[in-house]
Amino acid sequence: MTIKQVAILGSTGSIGVNTLDVIRAHPERFKVVALTASKQVDRLAQQCAEFKPAIAVLADADGAARLEKLLRDQNINTQVLYGPQALVTAVTDSGCDTVMAAIVGAAGLVPTLAAAKAGKRVLLANKEALVMSGNLFMQAMKQGGGELLPIDSEHNAIFQCLPNQYTKAPSPGLGVEELWLTASGGPFRNTPLDQLGGITPEQACAHPNWVMGRKISVDSATMMNKGLEVIEAFWLFGLSLEKIKVFIHPQSVVHSMVRYRDGSVIAQLGQPDMRTPIAYGLAWPERIDAGVAPLSLTQLAALSFNEPDLARFPCLSLAFAAAKVGGTAPTVLNAANEIAVAAFLDEGMPYLQIPNVVEKTLSAIPVSNADSIESILEIDAQARTVTRDFIKTFNS
Repeated sequence: MTIKQVAILGSTGSIGVNTLDVIRAHPERFKVVALTASKQVDRLAQQCAEFKPAIAVLADADGAARLEKLLRDQNINTQVLYGPQALVTAVTDSGCDTVMAAIVGAAGLVPTLAAAKAGKRVLLANKEALVMSGNLFMQAMKQGGGELLPIDSEHNAIFQCLPNQYTKAPSPGLGVEELWLTASGGPFRNTPLDQLGGITPEQACAHPNWVMGRKISVDSATMMNKGLEVIEAFWLFGLSLEKIKVFIHPQSVVHSMVRYRDGSVIAQLGQPDMRTPIAYGLAWPERIDAGVAPLSLTQLAALSFNEPDLARFPCLSLAFAAAKVGGTAPTVLNAANEIAVAAFLDEGMPYLQIPNVVEKTLSAIPVSNADSIESILEIDAQARTVTRDFIKTFNS
């Protein structure tokens, strides 16, 4: 058995930690060759001490200097780098054949594109690669000739529910009619609308089913997360937006479904544990033990599904609208949302202002073609500036 050489972009986040948990259980299958983090120096040092990668990357020079000292004291010979270009180096120079792309936000875009162009197996947990640059990214995957495996639980579920030949080249002859993405509805699916104005960051981050980072937890509460997943599914699976549906499924047991022309609906079920899709992506086409407890259907009282209330979740409407417009609109959507969520978490901006800020930014920036990484990053930066200006007017 060939040992897969794995680089993890974003190893200290929840996806990265879960990926290392799966790898830890299968040392005969996987070797970690690169780890990257933003600022969690101590956690990255612990990971380097255990897995001894060839390369470790941090966001800045101070963090890198601290990590170097910690590793030197333990006689660990990992090369320590820092900065955006070092993330690309972790992909191209570490000897990896598999890249877990798990950096949250636009920061993960360039190294994930580099992994695609280099022909790696890309385990895509970074939404932004497809939301901001779907066409460019899919072209890069085709050019590189590597394998693309979605790690988001919903897209991974759809991948598992599709025929194998569909994942190579989507074909109408295979009878796929619709993709059904499930959503938990987050912590506020039943909260009276007149109480949403006083939501705190702590309440928004208390997801009922999944353990996630703060930003993605807020996105789940607003359902922007599901909107971004709709855009991802559009690029991954080649169906029109009209054939991608969202259903509220509070139990988070059915992770997504595919409806076929003959009336069949195929669903993927499992515990709400990210180690299942991670293990599937790492070992595909084989299946390995993910360390996840088996699902017991007899312990489930009921499975329920409802259409989302767009008055409660305006961010979902905004995402569908941006996807329909296309071009740089999803880039603006993503950038505005990142800044708005950060303002809610860190600056006291009211929860209900998140969709308002995103909508104003979408209206303010003309749509253009997303035809180069430079133009996409330029629009991304512009959208962030415009969003910050709107937030100042809301706060003044």
